[in-house]
Amino acid sequence: MLGRTPLALAAAIGIALIAGRAEAITNGTADGNAHPNVGGLVADEAYSDGTWIYCSGTLISPRVFLTAAHCAEGDDDRVRVTFSSAYQDGDTVYAGTFHGDPRYGNNQNDPHDIAVVVLDRPVMSATSAALPAAGSLADLPRSQRITSVGYGAYDVVKAQGAGGHNFLYDDVRNQAVGTLNATTPSWLRVSMNPSTGNGGTCYGDSGGPNFLGTTTTLAAITITGDFICRATNVTYRLDTSSARDFLAVYVTLP
Repeated sequence: MLGRTPLALAAAIGIALIAGRAEAITNGTADGNAHPNVGGLVADEAYSDGTWIYCSGTLISPRVFLTAAHCAEGDDDRVRVTFSSAYQDGDTVYAGTFHGDPRYGNNQNDPHDIAVVVLDRPVMSATSAALPAAGSLADLPRSQRITSVGYGAYDVVKAQGAGGHNFLYDDVRNQAVGTLNATTPSWLRVSMNPSTGNGGTCYGDSGGPNFLGTTTTLAAITITGDFICRATNVTYRLDTSSARDFLAVYVTLP
């Protein structure tokens, strides 16, 4: 869901300035070099607003980039990944092959919405993120802070005239901190309500990481949230047997 919405559909439902498919960081700050292992999937052509990145993700080994299964682009499994903190056309990209969980579907209890890109060459400029141990997220306190990182929309503003909302993109990697409000067998639900001092994700942040506090432990990946990106960031846990079964094919697990 947090991929970027096609422009024709956006116009039909009163959203301006969205092109392509993917979710983004709101009420956050530019990430700079804080998370150099967080990257974005780069479209083959620029969107109508001049931006390129449609989903986010994280390096979990020198050649394995973790993202969401719903970030697949049709039947083409060849994709490009950037780790630039402020992407511009011509910046370094890494080509690779997209592999989604074959069990991916619409089961709300466990959608298996997880994928990796196996890169053609290793990334040597960043240290891979750490994955959580099996079952380690089941009893997180409600006060747990979660740091979300991604390239999604950095702001959502009401549109003038016909109504709807404008989702603003700039291909800059951002981060925001939210507070855990619920844990289920597959999900961490994170408050990103700015009225309570929280921030979170939006369209374009799909597949991007959610770290435990200020640590390098990657707890979950961004999957969905509310329509105007102000209430809840819904993230897919990486400590479950489902996620670990998929990831074990590509990386060594803790």
